Amino acid sequence: MDYKNLKYKITNTCDRGLCRNAVGRQDHQLNTYDWLADVPSAIDDTDLVEVQFKNTRKGYYHNVNNLPLKKGDIVAVEANPGHDIGVVTLTGRLVKLQVKKANLKSEEDIKRVYRLARQVDMDKYREAKSREHGTMIQSRQIAKDLGLQMKIGDVEYQGDGNKAIFYYIADERVDFRQLIKDLAATFHVRIEMKQIGARQEAGRIGGTGPCGRELCCATWMKNFVSVSTGAARFQDISLNPQKLAGMCAKLKCCLNYEVDSYIEASRKLPSKEIVLQTQDADYYLFKSDILAGIVTYSTDKRLAANLETITAQRALEVIEMNKKGEKPVSLHDETTQKAPEKPADLLTGDINRFDKSKKKKKKNKAAAQQNQQNAADKPRSDKPKGERPKAEKPKGDKPQRKKGGKQPEKPQQQPQQDAPAN
Repeated sequence: MDYKNLKYKITNTCDRGLCRNAVGRQDHQLNTYDWLADVPSAIDDTDLVEVQFKNTRKGYYHNVNNLPLKKGDIVAVEANPGHDIGVVTLTGRLVKLQVKKANLKSEEDIKRVYRLARQVDMDKYREAKSREHGTMIQSRQIAKDLGLQMKIGDVEYQGDGNKAIFYYIADERVDFRQLIKDLAATFHVRIEMKQIGARQEAGRIGGTGPCGRELCCATWMKNFVSVSTGAARFQDISLNPQKLAGMCAKLKCCLNYEVDSYIEASRKLPSKEIVLQTQDADYYLFKSDILAGIVTYSTDKRLAANLETITAQRALEVIEMNKKGEKPVSLHDETTQKAPEKPADLLTGDINRFDKSKKKKKKNKAAAQQNQQNAADKPRSDKPKGERPKAEKPKGDKPQRKKGGKQPEKPQQQPQQDAPAN
């Protein structure tokens, strides 16, 4: 087969539930899958389009010229001043939901799409983007010389090169009026300062989280909710700062994803302060599996002693019995059978268990050698030559051979006789 001249066919249909037109370009952050891309009526529902610029910055514009736009098209849009260059990431009915999610209150915030980007527009765009890294390094030095407690994390030039946006992080309020004057005099462009948080900076830079997937703030999360250590306590997660912190050095946003389910499930568990009383001993809560509804009790308040694992329902039954003054025989329900024991794990056993069998073999071997030595040291009976001593056979028992010893040679004319027993 001629692989060099092989022609590949790209289908435009929506096979297997996924549509090529709905996915678009995956090299942009906050990518949205358009589930209504194959619905004809959804495209003409609105003239709004979603345009994405550098990293996570997005904008919404009116397609007033009725251009046949689709995901992945590079367009020139209205800006203040001049125009900007971006990529269309969403069209159709879903753009209305995105506008509602972005909290755009006035129609003035939604500007127009001018045209599809021309070659002249792309040349200016690439020339402006090539200056971003050098501008960021130089602006950091200017801010340092002014003694400002801030960090300039990123610089984004407008598509026509007439404006530059400086993204910075600061813990306190910063007076950057002199900084703006110095930056405008140095780079000869219009300056816009935009403050972002640590989570927003991580979303702009992107990366892979400890879970192995791309960061949520770089893929779909736009609104950041405050995360506290209480979310980790509700889920029984150890308060280890290295494990709870994300790429932004703040608490992971995913700690809030399942906290509501844990809070609801924890209401069905008994309180930690309640002591279960039985006829044998008192039991204190040692640990609990919130989602499985299983609790483990110990007879010692601080140590793991005589652990008993029961269901939360059984624990509540015992608590009701204690309130009535009754004490069950054990924590387990007498009517139900205990679960069969699980097979022993080889890793949890004694690591010296294989050495014990070797010691037994050595003892048996030493005992056999001692018996052989004792048999060799016994005095022989004085009998004339030619007569062979006859061994006395024990009554009811078969003759036994010496362990580790050799059998006596068989005489050619006489029948075989058993060796004397030890």
